[in-house]
Amino acid sequence: MAVGILLVTHPGVGSALLDTATRLLGTLPLPAAAFELPFEADPATLLPAASAALRRVQSEDGALLLTDVYGASPARLALQLVRIAQPCRRVAGLSLPMLLRVMNYGEQSLDELARTAANGARNGVVLDDA
Repeated sequence: MAVGILLVTHPGVGSALLDTATRLLGTLPLPAAAFELPFEADPATLLPAASAALRRVQSEDGALLLTDVYGASPARLALQLVRIAQPCRRVAGLSLPMLLRVMNYGEQSLDELARTAANGARNGVVLDDA
């Protein structure tokens, strides 16, 4: 089995990143979906729908929740999901380099994959002095 990936983001972010990753990789090696929280939505009312999205990707190995901005509504919703659905890990700062790194190391355990996600985001930031 493989860890499932759920992107919990602001509108348009998660789906665009999944579409781009699919275009670059062909087929995604891990089950993945995006749950996008509308700006005006109350996260508490969307918890059941987010939980259903998580169940669709989660395996017995767990799920990795990737969220765009730490502390924002999607990240807070992802934290609620982590508390009710185990095993789960949450990593904030979602970017295309993070997502691609996760997809390229799909054989890793949940804890390893969470560290790989964070490293992918950090390594994806380059100050180009050229």
